[in-house]
Amino acid sequence: MPMGFPSYLSIGPKSLGDGHAVTVRVVDDPAALAERMAHEMAEVIRNAVAEGRSPTLIIPVGPVDQFPLLADLVNREGLSLRETLLINMDEYLTDAGEWVPVDHPLSFRGFMDRKFYRLIDPALAPPPELRQFPDPRRPEEIQAAIDRRGGVDACFGGIGINGHMAFNEPPEPGEKMSSEVFASLPTRVLSLARETRTINANTVGGSLDVIPHRCITVGMREILAARRLRFYCNRPWQSAVIRRVLHGSVSPACPASFLRMHPDAAVTITRLVAEPPQIALR
Repeated sequence: MPMGFPSYLSIGPKSLGDGHAVTVRVVDDPAALAERMAHEMAEVIRNAVAEGRSPTLIIPVGPVDQFPLLADLVNREGLSLRETLLINMDEYLTDAGEWVPVDHPLSFRGFMDRKFYRLIDPALAPPPELRQFPDPRRPEEIQAAIDRRGGVDACFGGIGINGHMAFNEPPEPGEKMSSEVFASLPTRVLSLARETRTINANTVGGSLDVIPHRCITVGMREILAARRLRFYCNRPWQSAVIRRVLHGSVSPACPASFLRMHPDAAVTITRLVAEPPQIALR
């Protein structure tokens, strides 16, 4: 790797995660990753029920392909979600600080309804009160709900181009924050980082203007307190990100690096993501 480039960029697939407690699993492609994610979500639910507990999960929109697969699995197995609390980790907001309308094409609430909840047999689906999104008017309700349930069984998610988990963005340049303070950040409203808005515009044909500026996110505090952390990477640009997460510094500058501080964390990545990034003009 040329001088001045981070040395972790040259780490090969077989060495990813060496020296750290985070489990690294590699699957063939995005379809296999979605399948694995769906089965792992179902497994957490089954295990909690077998232990006599009502399951509680924090879940993402992104990756996205696992939800129809999970709905199909739930229906085929007759796996009841009637007592499962599903906490979505984030949502876009309007400039006025309200949820974007549910019929907005980028609404996470609308996505979950279309791609998951409507696909489940109504007799198996979680009731509306157990389909929870962080509310900009009552952000403290997420922690309250978690406390009532006795904690979160597992947090599932993806990793952003700047290393964010949910919409927990790194501090802006010049903004100083200790790791302890960052790890304790609660559910809150904030502005999306420029990097996040730019990479998310990739999914809307580069229409940066349609990506909201504001969001609400479940906090680092709630995520890191989950009993298990399961994160997934299927985008080509995540090749460099996952190396920074696993082999860069643990700091607020890369929020997902905090996975390395958790006793039960795993990342699942595609073979393409496992390969070192190709540094070239193209």
